Amino acid sequence: MAIAGLAKAERIELGDWLDEVVAALEDELLQPIYDQYPDLEPPKADREEPTVFSELAWADVQLPSSVTEQQLDEVILSLLTERWRKTAAIVVLAETQFKEAGRPITSEMIAARLKALSDADRIEGIGDLRMWRHSEVRLKD
Repeated sequence: MAIAGLAKAERIELGDWLDEVVAALEDELLQPIYDQYPDLEPPKADREEPTVFSELAWADVQLPSSVTEQQLDEVILSLLTERWRKTAAIVVLAETQFKEAGRPITSEMIAARLKALSDADRIEGIGDLRMWRHSEVRLKD
């Protein structure tokens, strides 16, 4: 979140660099401390590994005939604000709206659309949007 206020290109460039720095700090600084003082190491259960929830690309999505791309976008955009929100939360909320309306849209379809909207620069995304619990989205400024 430290880089969330930067432009998309800068976030991507700096984010890759920060990932390398954090990994180096964990491996070269923290791990030797944990090896010497095991009681300082956080419990493994507290460390959730980033997980790719779906590899579905928007180009591979076949919407049901009862839902248009525009309707999907309207629901997604209605859930976004100028504040960052977890991708997982938007996926679940959008899926719930479609289920309540009796429209068969899967969470993977919604996530693929979120990524497509971010890639098209229609919304902002931070992190790998395929990792729903480790990425966030918001409306563009």
